[in-house]
Amino acid sequence: MADEPLVLGIETSCDETGVGIVRGHTLLADAVASSVDTHARFGGVVPEIASRAHLEAMVPTIQRALDQAGIAASDLDGVAVTAGPGLAGALLVGVSAAKAYAYALGKPLYGVNHLASHICVDQLEHGALPEPTMALLVSGGHSSLLLAPDITADVRPLGSTIDDAAGEAFDKVARVLNLGFPGGPVIDKYAKEGDPDAIAFPRGLTGPRDAPYDFSFSGLKTAVARWIEARRNAGEEVPVADVSASFQEAVTDVLTRKALRACRDEGVDHLMIGGGVAANSRLRAMAEERCAAAGITLRVPRPKLCTDNGAMVAALGAEMVARNRPVSAWDLPADSSLPVTEPHVPAPSPGHAHDHDHVHETSRKNLYA
Repeated sequence: MADEPLVLGIETSCDETGVGIVRGHTLLADAVASSVDTHARFGGVVPEIASRAHLEAMVPTIQRALDQAGIAASDLDGVAVTAGPGLAGALLVGVSAAKAYAYALGKPLYGVNHLASHICVDQLEHGALPEPTMALLVSGGHSSLLLAPDITADVRPLGSTIDDAAGEAFDKVARVLNLGFPGGPVIDKYAKEGDPDAIAFPRGLTGPRDAPYDFSFSGLKTAVARWIEARRNAGEEVPVADVSASFQEAVTDVLTRKALRACRDEGVDHLMIGGGVAANSRLRAMAEERCAAAGITLRVPRPKLCTDNGAMVAALGAEMVARNRPVSAWDLPADSSLPVTEPHVPAPSPGHAHDHDHVHETSRKNLYA
């Protein structure tokens, strides 16, 4: 609807330059420029290369999003940007760009949390989030269980990864198997031809005395590496498909088991799964099977919205505007360790917020004089 907030979102937490435009819960544009091919030859993301790629891609990607949406920048009601967590240099490029556009256009600026954005993007797929929302976020840097009574103001961490995140484990196992980077898609591909029960890999932190909602995949990664090493030392062929399927089964088993336990313990009858690893076909299938058996409604965005993108940032920004949340200050920092308990970064004081509004009014006068 025309009266819903029209927001541009900028995401640069890692190696994707994402720009999305959202009106309320409707996605109008989702433009992405990826530097993953550049990083692939290094076996992982190189922060300095990612930052430089963001600088080169930012303006054309924003213009592409505006063209896709069929709007002018002046039509926007606000500009949202990932303020953290993420790579410091990469975040800084996005935050700086968002400030520049918001200031020049005389629009409100909203620095938002990367993880909260991954939850909020589901509104573009399945409508308004239930409150509270139980979310399982799985990516290269995070494996988290979060309870969100209010995605714009109240996000509570129940559990997180204590060592390697799920996506990180996928990348490391793929490297040991000589499958390249990133590891998630290629392991998912090989796993489709393998037997998930071929090798009994361990399930970390699932004992009766273990942390009920925390995750650990370092031991699993090491177990897989040692199994492969033993086969190679014995001069035997490594069954890549079976290793991929068995490893993937171990990861998805733990993720879904703990997520359903959290839903049961907290009395929440639905589960949202987001983050890059949520694009994994086995995780989606297992979550669907187990949620159906437990009477829990599953919400998973389409794969393109699970990976890092500007649409998720715009979605959370639109929600901030709709709920009249305070704007961010012009000195909004890029915070590489921004906690998930801070869904967005408001101006630190009423005085600061007043200065922000004053600057907006001044910029409007200068821009349209």
